[in-house]
Amino acid sequence: MKVIVTGGAGFIGSNFLYHLRKKHPAWRLICLDKLTYAGNLANLKGLAQDENFRFVQADICDREAVCRLFQEEQPDVVVNFAAESHVDRSIEDPAVFLHTNVLGTQVLLDTCLHFGKIRYHQISTDEVYGDLPLDRPDLFFTEATPLHTSSPYSASKAAADLLVLAYHRTYGLPVTISRCSNNYGPYHFPEKLIPLMIVNCLQNKPLPVYGKGENVRDWLYVEDHCEAADLIIQKGRIGEVYNIGGHNEMKNIDIVKLICRKLGRPESLITFVADRKGHDLRYAIDPAKIHRELGWLPKTNFADGIEKTIQWYLDNKNWWETVISGEYRKYYEKIYGERW
Repeated sequence: MKVIVTGGAGFIGSNFLYHLRKKHPAWRLICLDKLTYAGNLANLKGLAQDENFRFVQADICDREAVCRLFQEEQPDVVVNFAAESHVDRSIEDPAVFLHTNVLGTQVLLDTCLHFGKIRYHQISTDEVYGDLPLDRPDLFFTEATPLHTSSPYSASKAAADLLVLAYHRTYGLPVTISRCSNNYGPYHFPEKLIPLMIVNCLQNKPLPVYGKGENVRDWLYVEDHCEAADLIIQKGRIGEVYNIGGHNEMKNIDIVKLICRKLGRPESLITFVADRKGHDLRYAIDPAKIHRELGWLPKTNFADGIEKTIQWYLDNKNWWETVISGEYRKYYEKIYGERW
């Protein structure tokens, strides 16, 4: 099996590549990544000497580069993690999100069609469903929940999802889509809530929390997400959407306080800031469909997952220090420039 993983130098994509290598040692893995600010070759250091792994730096919007890679590798499966994904950045600059998340997806779909209807899986987000009220804990997102986006980011992902399904219906392209809740774990770029709070705690810096921190998210340990995506590309029903949820709902403020306790830092570091525009109140996924059809359920409860995540950042200080300084780009261009 040959698998192209786009966005594989990012947080979830790199974890997925390690998962595939562990579970399917004979598979050929090809990582296609533009290496934007959140893409980091250090995330793939463990695969650098793997003869059955290839890294290609390219933009999924670059049709010529994508076609050339498909011609060279003749993949069996394409898994698209490549996306601009930070809501705050999408509010400041929507255009880049539409370009990458929608037009980039179109390029991948067109190329899969051109090379013989290659199996395609789209990594999406629960944010396409909008949000749920805080006072209705009985409500959950299902695959039948109408799309109701709140930000340019989620709108771009919803548009990409619809495009993927249209290519299935119109052209018969074998596709699946997964929509996951908030991920956390190793290699998470420190602009998102959990890694930002860990890194700032370790530096005794202020911990910025939107509004009152009452927003609720359903947290999914990244390894559980990788397991689910692997199952879907092998056994998922073509043309279907699968929700991947963690059954770990937590208020943002409770997570921040928990991290403070775990790291022995005072809650006085918490600084409440003006709320994000259009900030979704609550996300919660019902993963009944993927459990029923593929037997998947999350294995990692939040208490264990956050312990492992905090420990990873304690053990990998050099990784996050180079990331927040921006030096990782210069360093890895120098070290790996001729190796990949």
